[in-house]
Amino acid sequence: MEANNLHKTLHVLAGAALVGAFVLAFPYYKRGDMFGFTGPEGAIAYNNRGFAYGARGDLDRAIADFNEAIRLDPKYAKVYINRGEAYSGKGDNDRAIADYDEAIRLDPKIAVARNDRGLAYGFKGDHDRAIADFNEAIRLDPEYAIGYYNRGSVYRVRGDNDRAIADYDEAIRLDPKYVFAYNNRGLAYKANGNLDRAIADYNEAVQLDPKFAFAYNNRGVAYLFKGDLSRAIADYNEAVELDPKFALAYLNRGVAYRVKGDNDRAITDYDEAIRLDPMNAQAFSKRCYVLTIVGRAQQALADCNVSVRLQPNNPDGLDNRGFAYLMLGQFDRAITDYDSVLKLNPKTASSLYGRGVAKLKKGDSNDGTSDILAAKAIQRDIAEQFARVGVKGPE
Repeated sequence: MEANNLHKTLHVLAGAALVGAFVLAFPYYKRGDMFGFTGPEGAIAYNNRGFAYGARGDLDRAIADFNEAIRLDPKYAKVYINRGEAYSGKGDNDRAIADYDEAIRLDPKIAVARNDRGLAYGFKGDHDRAIADFNEAIRLDPEYAIGYYNRGSVYRVRGDNDRAIADYDEAIRLDPKYVFAYNNRGLAYKANGNLDRAIADYNEAVQLDPKFAFAYNNRGVAYLFKGDLSRAIADYNEAVELDPKFALAYLNRGVAYRVKGDNDRAITDYDEAIRLDPMNAQAFSKRCYVLTIVGRAQQALADCNVSVRLQPNNPDGLDNRGFAYLMLGQFDRAITDYDSVLKLNPKTASSLYGRGVAKLKKGDSNDGTSDILAAKAIQRDIAEQFARVGVKGPE
């Protein structure tokens, strides 16, 4: 899943999908220097200390200082931007938008305020308003690389990868060392099926920042899609070495080991992904599948149940639970889960084939054969895929 929207096989993290910026004013006052200042001069001091708190992640103290700066100078547009950033960092995008609104009212020509409000709208899923704000930020400052980057990121989330690539191109033209732009352009190329260009962008990202774990993870995904398991695993190794808490990289390495046939290592990586991220439905689903094919279907069911509880409409979890039921001989339950998958996506070959096998086991030869033929029409090697994990269809 690229960050948040590829599902069945792999997950890719986009890094910083969207980027905002605190605004520092000058002169800078140390903590002991600001007392006794009033009006605009005192507001600058509180703004700058709030900036320092925000930069180290102490958002509550940052907001308290920004509040004081606004009290001392209610027309200080930049401090509204900074407080909005702090609210956004706390996940309070409505308050952030209110602050950006006020900053824009006070100074309609500040591009960063438009950019940051676009971020907040993007985090709320309001992509049209986000793009409108990024458009305006770019109009106000045509050299604003961050604005192009953020607009490209929203286009990418919407699936408009060609526009995303065009915006990342411009961001990189304006800032040739923009690591995140190379990474995210790689994601867009990968989504368009251009794996070689994706890998070239990830190469550039890791050359610019050799400690950028996200880019190693994403390059690993591209290599896996090309069938280069050794390079994929090497990149996932690098990602988890750089960031031992990178759950997504463990999950993806588990997928690579599974494709390689090393089920024990796959399970170990899924275990670690779940330990680091107990709410990751895909990790539970994929561990469920591997446990089933190694003969531990009863244990696998517990994992698939968790996956379905976390994401009730996720076809992957339902399909894998149907497979576990199939292997346990609980054919009615298998059919129910496969039915649910096929309502979500009628062309899921694994669910059609699994349901066909379950129907045949129940003696329903007509419907069972129909499902199996439909599955083979979608995926030619689906019978071989099932045979490799111990499920034989009709001769």
